[in-house]
Amino acid sequence: MDDKLARILVVEDDATLSEMLQFNLEIEGYKADVVHSAEEALNLDLSHYSLILLDVMMGEMSGFAFARKLKADPYTSHVPIIFCTARDNEDDMVKGLALGADDYIYKPYSLRNVMARIEAVLRRTAQHSVSAASEALSYEGLHIDRRFKRCIVDGQEVKLVKKEFEILELLMSYPGRIFSREEILQRVWKGEVVVLERTVDVNITRVRQKIAPYGEHIVTRSGFGYGFI
Repeated sequence: MDDKLARILVVEDDATLSEMLQFNLEIEGYKADVVHSAEEALNLDLSHYSLILLDVMMGEMSGFAFARKLKADPYTSHVPIIFCTARDNEDDMVKGLALGADDYIYKPYSLRNVMARIEAVLRRTAQHSVSAASEALSYEGLHIDRRFKRCIVDGQEVKLVKKEFEILELLMSYPGRIFSREEILQRVWKGEVVVLERTVDVNITRVRQKIAPYGEHIVTRSGFGYGFI
């Protein structure tokens, strides 16, 4: 992964400091977004970010509580965190690192130091990102986590039964390819007791409804079958 293509989220309640960080990150070639509270950050699809710069002392939810929530969710646990905080005692640093943070920077800090730490963390996590990507399928706000068998639509988990998940996984794995009903039956039902081709249609309809507004990308080619386009 090219570090300079990374997308970074700044979670910092000091508006002046967050704007300065955003400006300098963009000067360095990163894509940078800013929010001013952990609660605001939780409204975003955090899995899209390559790294999160996180303050500790914020509003109702602290940076520590936010990090704990992020790392407990399999869908976002891989996202690196760097704490940037005025809490400069060793106990807080140890706590932050124990929560899964990749680095801990004390305020006041130099921007040069922050940029160097960011580059170092992104280099260390690049291989992990490649591995995680092989276990995920995405189209805009629609995500399939192959490892944990989860479907996320615009940041919200959608419950798919096993066959629905496997159909969506199959179609998203080969975007643009049209699968006949027979092929879908062979790949998803794999020789189970007699299953009617109509069963595929019913499951496709359910998947389209559950993943709205992305259901329209599961197209029907009359006489041929279904595909994700």
